[in-house]
Amino acid sequence: MTEDMYSVEQVADRLNLHVRTVRGYIRSGRLRAVRIGKQYRIAASDLDALTGQTPVATRVGGQVEVSSIVQIDGVDRAAAERLGTLVLTSANTAHDQAHPLRVQTVHDEDRHRMKIIILGDPAATAELLHLLDAVLNADNGLLNQEVRDA
Repeated sequence: MTEDMYSVEQVADRLNLHVRTVRGYIRSGRLRAVRIGKQYRIAASDLDALTGQTPVATRVGGQVEVSSIVQIDGVDRAAAERLGTLVLTSANTAHDQAHPLRVQTVHDEDRHRMKIIILGDPAATAELLHLLDAVLNADNGLLNQEVRDA
């Protein structure tokens, strides 16, 4: 697979910049380029790096990963342990074992706050977040049980 190469003029047109500005980026090292004869050539991936865009090939063929942080207030240690066990068990039984969800739970006992950090596939993460939403918002959910017991 060959990568697209652009001239300085093509890059200037794509970015709505002056040709001198693009050459200045190359000289300063802000934009990587290869000199072929008397002309510079810029790889598509280097142009994407300059503009902060993800290359199309990576988006189409690469793995997509999301991260989520869920903060839950009003959680004592017992509820945090139950909720942590539920989340970790659900994450470990995910469908795609080649790309498992990575989950970490943290409980701040002084603030009665729990954070759940989830990294992984968008669909599996969404499924886990739906489970959390159902458990936390149910009338007989983990947190409501603690309020009734108190």
